[in-house]
Amino acid sequence: PSIGAITSAELGRDDFPLPNFVAVNGRSFGSGFLGPRHQPLLVQDPARGVDNLKPLVNGGEFDDRVGLLEEMEQAFYRDYKAGAGTAHDTTYRRAVQMMKSKEAKAFDLSDEPAKVKEAYGDTKIGQGCLLARRLVETGVPFVEVVQGQWDTHQDNFNRVKKLSHELDPAMSALIRDLKDRGMLDDTLIVWMGEFGRTPKINQRGPAPGRDHYPRAWSTVLAGGGIKGGQVVGKTDAEGAEVVEGKTSALDFLATICKALGIDYTKVNNTPIGRPIRIVDKGATPIKELFA
Repeated sequence: PSIGAITSAELGRDDFPLPNFVAVNGRSFGSGFLGPRHQPLLVQDPARGVDNLKPLVNGGEFDDRVGLLEEMEQAFYRDYKAGAGTAHDTTYRRAVQMMKSKEAKAFDLSDEPAKVKEAYGDTKIGQGCLLARRLVETGVPFVEVVQGQWDTHQDNFNRVKKLSHELDPAMSALIRDLKDRGMLDDTLIVWMGEFGRTPKINQRGPAPGRDHYPRAWSTVLAGGGIKGGQVVGKTDAEGAEVVEGKTSALDFLATICKALGIDYTKVNNTPIGRPIRIVDKGATPIKELFA
């Protein structure tokens, strides 16, 4: 399961009408063996919100149609007790619950003042971060916002400049907005990619770039009760090797879990009974963040 699905399972509420895991601006890794209840709701365009959220018929007729669907499917579920049927039923029930809820209004960015939307930036990452704030404020425990196009094998300098101009106002507005609303101490912001970039420029055509590089890269954490205002770890002058305070992927995941109040040593069992820890053995949270 992804960290979003784990957070949904550990911190989510069964009685909450919205999904406990929302992914904005692109596909996300899913819930794995934790099942469809912890699968992310995908919002492809934050400005549009969730398509088909409002019924096209009145409330009574909508309820009648839902009831008819459930009645027709009961015979199938009785005869075929398959996982796919359960997943289908779970998805439909949660969709109907969300459509009827007042909390679904969180997906509508038109409620936000123009000045607030402008601060985040009129970009998908900016509006995605604004949507994330609205969802967290409503009670969604985990929101993932994607900004793609960082795979800069070519034209690195122009592309990074453009992407940074989109990301900087979105990130700063999110932190400031959460702080102003008294939410920053209870909300962990994780700003990261999944890979580093080469410290040396390649020679691909007229517009050189940077290639994949797994040996050193940085992430940013803010809020969530961690001790901010510091840099943990250090690379050499070339940014090629970690020479101080190396953090593994396992350590990083354990750090996120600790900040969120999740027991990263917990063992979950798959449907066939295979025990799998939330974070594999050998992980240690970054102690400097919790001093």
